[in-house]
Amino acid sequence: MTEELKQYESTIKKKISFGWTPKFEEEFRTQMNKTVFFPIAKEIIEAIGWDLVFEDESTLEAKQRAEGFHWGQKITIKYQLGKVIVDSKSNQSPLLDFGRNSKRVKLFIYAFQNSEKSYDKKSLQELEEKTIKANNLGDYEIPETLPQPQKHTKPKSWIPLIGGILVAFILGFLIAFMTVKVTYVIGIYEVAIGFLIGFAFKYLIKLSNYTNFDKLNYLLLGVVLITYLLNQYFLYLLIVSENNIDSLGFFNFIQLRFQEGLTIKSMNTGWIGLVLSWIFQIGFTYRIAYIQLVSNLTQYQLEKVPMEVVDFAYYHFVKGKDESGVRKELESKGWSNIKDQNDAFEAIEAIQEMQELNRMD
Repeated sequence: MTEELKQYESTIKKKISFGWTPKFEEEFRTQMNKTVFFPIAKEIIEAIGWDLVFEDESTLEAKQRAEGFHWGQKITIKYQLGKVIVDSKSNQSPLLDFGRNSKRVKLFIYAFQNSEKSYDKKSLQELEEKTIKANNLGDYEIPETLPQPQKHTKPKSWIPLIGGILVAFILGFLIAFMTVKVTYVIGIYEVAIGFLIGFAFKYLIKLSNYTNFDKLNYLLLGVVLITYLLNQYFLYLLIVSENNIDSLGFFNFIQLRFQEGLTIKSMNTGWIGLVLSWIFQIGFTYRIAYIQLVSNLTQYQLEKVPMEVVDFAYYHFVKGKDESGVRKELESKGWSNIKDQNDAFEAIEAIQEMQELNRMD
């Protein structure tokens, strides 16, 4: 961020926002058309130090990463026929933002309007021509040759299935053992288990060359559920073993857990608290593991296909060719195998999925 922007930021009068996800919104008008507005807005986002995570024909989204005790933020900029709406909201914030959202919104508006003054008619026309050319990939040069497809083993769905079940057994026992021998720290364990499941899936995907996202996602949910179900069973075995209770069955153990409920410090929340804690365990762990799955899967899909091939296929899509037309273009460059062509299409989708992942709160 420039010194001028830093100085202006320090003078902004804060407006505190309240809410489950506090936000602040302000609008202004600009004489710029949509074509030139977006490249200038993106320059401002970069100048302020935000990360651009999404853009379409009418919207830009940026994020400010969490620093210290500050929560992560999402800034949305919408253009509607000369009207610009700037919105900043606090992700996962505890009810109030202490005015930080208002500072972000006002800082962007100030920086944009200052930049807008520096453009005359000629420079705006040049920017418009440059933007149209870039949007249409006018600078792209079709290569004479493309890197040839890599040889990959046939996808094996049984590898992530068997591997996922083994991971569930190991983690189910580990949680039970740590709970009995140490203690259970809610929140910390879920994050750790989510990352470990995601880490395991990363190598199971590479080992199996299996990239069907929908089926992997169902398997991931199953692994999380089995992990916590086995956790209860291993917890039962450890408690019975340590206390020499031979007459207590597993279902009686679960029944006793419901009767005892969940005690947080000195407060017993009953069976409702226990059930809610289990729902939190499963949901939070799955969310962490899901993010890891999407990230690892898209990364693997991009590794399989050289970026030159991805750019080549994407260029022909932008130029209006349908899937069969793009397949013919790929075939003319040596990518004649349908599976290799599908890998190229999956890589394009992976880039879009990565963008969606970056947008997640």
